[in-house]
Amino acid sequence: MNVHAYAETHEVTNQVPPLDGANLYRIDLPLQEWLRRYDGGWAEQRLDAYGALAGGPLMAAGFLANENKPVFKSHDRYGNRIDLVEFHPAYHELMRSAIEHGIPSMPWTDPRAGAQVARAGLSYLHSQAEAGTGCPLTMTFASVPALKLQADVAAKWLPKILATTYDPRNLPMEQKAGVTIGMAMTEKQGGTDVRANTTRAYPVGIPGPGQAYELVGHKWFCSAPMCDAFLTLAYTDKGLSCFLLPRHRPDGTRNQFYVQRLKNKLGNWSNASSEVEYRGALAWMIGEEGRGVPTIIEMVALTRFDCMIGSSALMRQALTQAAHHCAYRQVGGRVLAEQPLMQNVLADLALESEAALALTLRMGRALDQAHNEQEDKFARLVTAVGKYWICKRAPAMINEAAECLGGAGYVEDTILPRLYREAPVNSTWEGSGNVQCLDVLRALSKEPGVLDALFAELGDGHGDARLAAFIGNLKAAFADTADIQFRARQLTEDVAVALQAKLLLEAGNATVADAFIGSRLGGGGRVYGTLPRGTDVEALVARSTPHLAR
Repeated sequence: MNVHAYAETHEVTNQVPPLDGANLYRIDLPLQEWLRRYDGGWAEQRLDAYGALAGGPLMAAGFLANENKPVFKSHDRYGNRIDLVEFHPAYHELMRSAIEHGIPSMPWTDPRAGAQVARAGLSYLHSQAEAGTGCPLTMTFASVPALKLQADVAAKWLPKILATTYDPRNLPMEQKAGVTIGMAMTEKQGGTDVRANTTRAYPVGIPGPGQAYELVGHKWFCSAPMCDAFLTLAYTDKGLSCFLLPRHRPDGTRNQFYVQRLKNKLGNWSNASSEVEYRGALAWMIGEEGRGVPTIIEMVALTRFDCMIGSSALMRQALTQAAHHCAYRQVGGRVLAEQPLMQNVLADLALESEAALALTLRMGRALDQAHNEQEDKFARLVTAVGKYWICKRAPAMINEAAECLGGAGYVEDTILPRLYREAPVNSTWEGSGNVQCLDVLRALSKEPGVLDALFAELGDGHGDARLAAFIGNLKAAFADTADIQFRARQLTEDVAVALQAKLLLEAGNATVADAFIGSRLGGGGRVYGTLPRGTDVEALVARSTPHLAR
């Protein structure tokens, strides 16, 4: 018998063509439409160029950066303490691309109408390729308003924070063309309850804003420990205060900032997160002494916005993978995307993705109009509402998208396991679900006009009786203040869904809006793929399918 005749046991058939190299902007019709709707159309060429990078070389770099996790080196070969984290070159490629294209800086250096929306679009594309670089990029972007509260410190640091040059070398900031900023707030005994922090700050000379202090204590979660400086919290005699703590002292020596270990995390593998100690670390006070939380909240509000962007991006990439697979894969002799039950699932996933994007970019528009009282109040509330809802929806949505690929969606050769591992970080980081819902209640009770701003945004239902009735019920729910904290999650969810429904309806795509309102406000099924009869699922699937949008 000729055994060589049986060396090949089967012919490979019914496989999906690779999506490698797809321009993530060109295949995303909802992103194009919402970008234009919220004044970001001027940046389309920039997003088109970045879409090509994100779907091509950066997508490949994302896989490499996750396969080669950061490595902590506490000492050099001579025994000297160095506290370095080494990254794979692919991670640096991702960081360099984002910084050179202005993802951490664009709204501050080019603050025209739609700048926050355009920047959100760029970040949305970047995060689909790899979300692990999100922490340093976001914190660098979000540090700007907090640092501006301390003009003397800002004058030194902002030019390099806003530079479009990536310089990962471990050198004093004076020797670098560009820097990144991190944040370290929580301690092991308190977590979210930063009032329980124990880190102390001692003035080197004259105390007060802009002055030098030495910090002694620890932080249980310091993301991106190779950043050039960190916004952090410590107690003075006047209370919890905010400080900027650089990796190096002005004389060029290393600061007394020590990495204890890197976190072994569920996801977010390409990024280093760490536990650190301050052993007399030199830092400069930012903002008013004893007002550390309000000062650093200037940063936290924008990092929460980026959690919305990041989760929306993960959902979009999961949808892209599922829709692409189902457009080609045959079962029972028929393409999956043409089969009614799969159409129901894909259409439902598409609705979830677009609704998340719509609310996210509407939030970007509010930030673009920062000195408009209505928009300021809207942003104050929706930062928490959107961060809660979109980040909560992401893990289950990505799981459903992976299931569309069957067993293939569960193996690491696809991006879906990574997306699924990544999704919970945005829900947890910068305040988990309960923190966001309590913040919603805090905004409504302590900041006059926020509730009025919400209902001014929602309007009267825009001609849709279902939305009008839902808004009426929402007003009644807020008017009833009994056990309101117990009901905070339900209230926050209802606000989010009402806003998404209103935005989709207002945008004018009747197919999308009717399907969303009919399924989200009409008491539909509890899992994806339970859209009501009569939904134009074919149109919804076509809108989200990459090969149809090329």
